[in-house]
Amino acid sequence: MRKLFLLFLIAPFAFPSFSQNKVDSLFLDMRSTFHQETENGVYDSRIRGEHLNFHMHGHITPDINYRIRHSLCKAPAAFNATDIMYVNWKMDEKWSFLVGKYAVLIGGYEYDAAPIDVYYYSKFCNNILQGFTFGASATYSFTPTQAVVAQFCNSPLSLGVSDIYAYNLAWTGEFKRWWKTIWSFNMVEDQNHRFINYISLGNHFIFRDAILDVDIMNRGSFSQKAFLFSDMTLISKFIWSVGNWNICAKAGYEWNDAANVDAEGRPYDQVIAPGTEYLYAGCGLEWFPFGRDNLRLHAVYYSDSDGNRHNYELGITWRVDIIR
Repeated sequence: MRKLFLLFLIAPFAFPSFSQNKVDSLFLDMRSTFHQETENGVYDSRIRGEHLNFHMHGHITPDINYRIRHSLCKAPAAFNATDIMYVNWKMDEKWSFLVGKYAVLIGGYEYDAAPIDVYYYSKFCNNILQGFTFGASATYSFTPTQAVVAQFCNSPLSLGVSDIYAYNLAWTGEFKRWWKTIWSFNMVEDQNHRFINYISLGNHFIFRDAILDVDIMNRGSFSQKAFLFSDMTLISKFIWSVGNWNICAKAGYEWNDAANVDAEGRPYDQVIAPGTEYLYAGCGLEWFPFGRDNLRLHAVYYSDSDGNRHNYELGITWRVDIIR
């Protein structure tokens, strides 16, 4: 796998026509932090590398594009380190078809964000076994700002490639210029060959120099007593941009009723355990000294209700363009 990605790196220079005609961009991005935390009063700290990603975007023909995103920090077995690897055919202005590895189409802006841009996650995003899987999707864009996507893929509740699947229907659009959405209806199969439904409503509000994201997710089996409001995630994120600075805040609340188990005592939800009640919140600053593409410094504090845990983090994120 590493030899394959080395070949991708040198190919644009070894074959100029390949560089000019097919590779639109080739870059690396990285994030490193000095992380400190206290848990039940016990202090710990470490300097750590968190992300090192290889990105390639390009075209095979004017109508067929491809994308690869590979993490150089993860074990490469069975494509675990490759988040994105797909070919997308734009048939016309309305229809496009994608085959390969891509994010499971679950709504919400926290889930949709690139991991390198997220400093702390909800329990749902932290615990889901694989957010990127192999599959196929069809997109119908009925206006320039409205699209419906149907996706069939390996289940995000599987430990790898197995005979369990997810069937996803997502809508991306906007009601107004200041209100954009990522909404989804998902039927997700678990290791016991049962299905759980996600209704996920991601909302993105734009107010001049500020944005507000509000994500609402309901999870439920049609066999459980209370399908609505007994197993949920609520997330809110606020970013105010002032010059080269972002002032950020984020909070989330998740719960799952202890009664949401089947007759054998197995949880319907394999991600958030029945009986869970979880609260997390934090705030931070981001500084972009040379514009918003190449270098970002951050200082973040966040805490959660598990183990009376408090986290303090200073970090740097940077990008190196090979072809742009």
